[in-house]
Amino acid sequence: MTSRLVELSHVIESGMTTHPGIPAPTISTFLSHEASAERYAPGTTFEIARIDMVANTGTYVDTPAHRYPGGEDLSEVSLERLVDLDGVVVDCRGRPVSDIDAAALGGVRVAGRAVLVLTGWDVNWGSPAYLAGNPYLTQDACRWLVEEGAALVGIDSLNVDSIADPRRPAHTILLAAGVPVVERLATGEAGQPTPRAWIRLSGESPATRDAVLAALRASRPRVDLLADDDCGFFMAPETLEAGEEDIVISRLTEVLGVTFR
Repeated sequence: MTSRLVELSHVIESGMTTHPGIPAPTISTFLSHEASAERYAPGTTFEIARIDMVANTGTYVDTPAHRYPGGEDLSEVSLERLVDLDGVVVDCRGRPVSDIDAAALGGVRVAGRAVLVLTGWDVNWGSPAYLAGNPYLTQDACRWLVEEGAALVGIDSLNVDSIADPRRPAHTILLAAGVPVVERLATGEAGQPTPRAWIRLSGESPATRDAVLAALRASRPRVDLLADDDCGFFMAPETLEAGEEDIVISRLTEVLGVTFR
């Protein structure tokens, strides 16, 4: 069985806002090649960057110390609890409500695994819409994850909790059990360094956006793209392995009745 590495972190940019009330990062040059020339031998120069930011910037890991005084901080969490874990993606896109409860996770084997909850929220990354009304895990979902032995929980949303709930029950339950939490994951549809493809259906399309996505998801093999607005959707060509692009193009051609070049 082969494996591949997939980048799930958002790119950190100077001035970006990723959480209400948290200062934006500042990325600058502390020492430039030009300025360093006077310090070294002729032809020898260096550049040193400077980054000022709070820890909860971009995509990050929460450890027990984030919620509990005296809890384990990142230096005390062993790599075995974070790296090379068996993983499972729980697709919660399309849910009519923001709260993801235990029923939405039911039937998934999570023991000893990194459980990554896919909500599709990161399509809003970089916009004001990302910062409010985020999908989140309910108390019963978090209790179920702990009881079933999840090793790590990640989500592609602003927060694992509803930011409207000051109790922060998801953090409270998961971190009390020593389960690391990864927030603001980037899926293949956002946060990647290469461009994504945007397919927008015209008014003359033989099917609606939702009908097209439903047909693609019902196909074998399943093709799952990310909805944008009422008539468009995204795909991320950079996440496809060799041959997979032919499957996607074939299914789009069949569903839409058009030819892609």
